[in-house]
Amino acid sequence: MTADGSWRTYEGEAFPPVLTAALSAFVDQGYHGTSVREIASRAGLSVPGLYHHYPSKQAMLVGITSSAMTELLDRSSRAESEAGPAPADRFDAVVESLLLFHVHRRDVAFVCSTEIRSLDPAEREAYVGQRDAQQRMLDRIVLDGVDAGVFGTTHPLDASRAVTTMCVGVATWYRPGGRLDPAALVDVYSELARGTVQATARP
Repeated sequence: MTADGSWRTYEGEAFPPVLTAALSAFVDQGYHGTSVREIASRAGLSVPGLYHHYPSKQAMLVGITSSAMTELLDRSSRAESEAGPAPADRFDAVVESLLLFHVHRRDVAFVCSTEIRSLDPAEREAYVGQRDAQQRMLDRIVLDGVDAGVFGTTHPLDASRAVTTMCVGVATWYRPGGRLDPAALVDVYSELARGTVQATARP
């Protein structure tokens, strides 16, 4: 795997046109408030044409949530791998990955957070499994940092979850053109994340 930092780059749409249309409708109207006809209209398709791509509205929600978590896990895994073995560097990289995802994919993150209740039980379980895998990645890094003596928290798993919650929360308030651009936001929130795990000062 090449250390090229591509996990930081967000270009174009995350989804094909049908899922992009479904995502915008779910953000505007909620899953249960959105009809298949509305999604078809936004996608520029007939209802039968829409069903050619996805058999149900549930399948579209699953497509959004599953693809989103797959993307996040991939970006975070690449970030950690490229950071090298030091726990502090891995922590910074994965936190940055979480922050950038929730800045650049904020609509997706919003739907994943608010519509998990709308997933069928088996699909909800699969989504939660992906979400837990992301959390375990950060948990492992924080535990490694504590073992190495570079993180001083006496509550590593709670600190790790607090950091994730802070990063995820960015999607609820961040807007382009606001007080912080993505680079500044990463700087500020990475500092807050390091404080949460009580990281030792860098030389």
